[in-house]
Amino acid sequence: MSHTSLPSDSLPSVALLDTLSPAALIDAARRRIDETLAQAREVHPALPAPKVWFDLKGASAGQAHLGRGGLRFNKALLLDNRQAYFDEVIPHEMAHWLVFHLENGPRLKPHGREWQTVMRELYGLAPRVTHRFDVSQSQRRPYHYRCDCQSHYFTAQRHAQAARGRRYLCRRCQGVLRFIAKGEPE
Repeated sequence: MSHTSLPSDSLPSVALLDTLSPAALIDAARRRIDETLAQAREVHPALPAPKVWFDLKGASAGQAHLGRGGLRFNKALLLDNRQAYFDEVIPHEMAHWLVFHLENGPRLKPHGREWQTVMRELYGLAPRVTHRFDVSQSQRRPYHYRCDCQSHYFTAQRHAQAARGRRYLCRRCQGVLRFIAKGEPE
């Protein structure tokens, strides 16, 4: 496994990102976060630095977690979508961080006009709300359910809700989903 390090003053190329070990990639992502913070401070000098975690799970690529005072990123999706994280996800979350710290920021819509303006004018990006990453490897669904027409696989959270009595119906046949066993889809 390669432990290539990045130059500190430039956005890494796709080829270089692909050579980085997971630890080196996280270090590079932290530097990218620092770069986007520096850009944000050009327009809002008092902007505090966010804490940063790579502990997000599931289908979300990133999250500006204002209650915890920082930004959360999905390490599994980062490993599989390296360039998109550097180009889009990190600036997307930093734009949320900046907008939240503006006057009336906590009252503003998360992907509202202010956030869109930051994305376009500060980061030069289209203000896309969602990603199109393959989340099949990052979102475990080990609980096997069946209806009358097919198999379904639930996350632990959805399985717990079903165990507490919540009923789920198949969108195709409208049959009630019944728990079969714990085990990954084949």
